[in-house]
Amino acid sequence: MSTDYIELDKLLKRENLAASGGEARALIDQGLVRVNGEVETRRRRKCRPGDLVVFAGTTLRVAALSPADGTGQNSGDGFSG
Repeated sequence: MSTDYIELDKLLKRENLAASGGEARALIDQGLVRVNGEVETRRRRKCRPGDLVVFAGTTLRVAALSPADGTGQNSGDGFSG
């Protein structure tokens, strides 16, 4: 992750858990996404390194890139699932 955070709807779309931003927002609105064990309904919730996001049986841990990974070219993209 090259910024301090990623918004929840963008995370779902980036990780292909939603086909579009609109679908991601609808899933969040329906209360189908959990962040750190709590149902999250804020579409633009800022997910930061260490946050645990769960949707439809998939768990993602938001991680920061190390300085050596700053280009995003390495195998780590800032998320683990």
